[in-house]
Amino acid sequence: MTRTTFARRIGLPTLVAAITLVGSALGAQPGIAADKIKIGTVHSAGGASVFVAMAKGFFEEQGLDAELVFFNAAAPIAVAAAAGDIDFGTTALTAAFCNLANQGSLKVIASGGWEWPGFQTIGFLVSNQAYAAGLHGFADMKGHSVGITQRGTPLEFDLAMVLKKNGTSTNDIKVVSLQSNQNVASSLKGGEVDTGVQTVANILPLVQRGDAKLLGWVVDQLGPGQNTVTFANSRVIKDRPDVVKRFIAAFAKGGQAWDAGFMDAQGKRADQPSAPEMVGIVAKTLEEKPEIIAQGVGYFDPQNRIVMQDLQDVLDWYLENSQLKIQMQAQKLVDANFAIEAKRPFANVPK
Repeated sequence: MTRTTFARRIGLPTLVAAITLVGSALGAQPGIAADKIKIGTVHSAGGASVFVAMAKGFFEEQGLDAELVFFNAAAPIAVAAAAGDIDFGTTALTAAFCNLANQGSLKVIASGGWEWPGFQTIGFLVSNQAYAAGLHGFADMKGHSVGITQRGTPLEFDLAMVLKKNGTSTNDIKVVSLQSNQNVASSLKGGEVDTGVQTVANILPLVQRGDAKLLGWVVDQLGPGQNTVTFANSRVIKDRPDVVKRFIAAFAKGGQAWDAGFMDAQGKRADQPSAPEMVGIVAKTLEEKPEIIAQGVGYFDPQNRIVMQDLQDVLDWYLENSQLKIQMQAQKLVDANFAIEAKRPFANVPK
């Protein structure tokens, strides 16, 4: 039966109605302009779920015309979202975000990247000069300098937790705020700082080129846990809740597609047939070599669940270290209409 014959047999109005129904189910309706949104993320593999969702058309399926906006560090993303320059952000839980969210400008609607066994997200580097002088492990960091993008970020929190585990503290080191990943990399290469905390997409090129050495990964020191939040401008949540729902659906599908490339049926780290495609998408987006991206693969919870205790731990540490002026409760920063909560222990999370 030809397409023309089929159309005549069921009736053209019926066919048009059926096509419209299918389009509506996918989130995009024929003849209706897509809703424009801007998504902010740091120029790193931490945005992989967004990159995949854009490359594979998941936002388009949801009737969204998504624009990706890159930033050099996490804190400016929160500022841009609060100002309305972007609609959504996915990045680390910074003190800047917490202050703005506490004022009502922003709300957490989902998580994003996680620390998970077998995957790498945040790690530590040591300069060649410091390594040659004997800095070979975390216990050797006392008295040395550490480069990070900005204070009041989970990079600083993770640094403090790893130091504590290894018998020292941030009082025993010099934390240097360098404002961007590029500046951290340059300072490590030149020996201007002894160590640095960065995300995997920034770590591996330095190690590959021999400009620094890998000291270790956060997940190997502290175990699994949430390390990224995804948030929205409060006005967007109030005025366009359907857009928020469709954004979350596309965002989650991007993370699920990414995970499917690197996990087996039991949830263990193992490359699958779609792994090269996923690596290629992130490599192209970040303008990096695929072999570099393939060496450090992050993990995304398939439901983008929020771990309230992880958020609260960061908030409490910020307060104790003068990054926040008042005590904050994690629940106040999260929009329960959109976010799904996960509980420790995490045995059932990667499903």
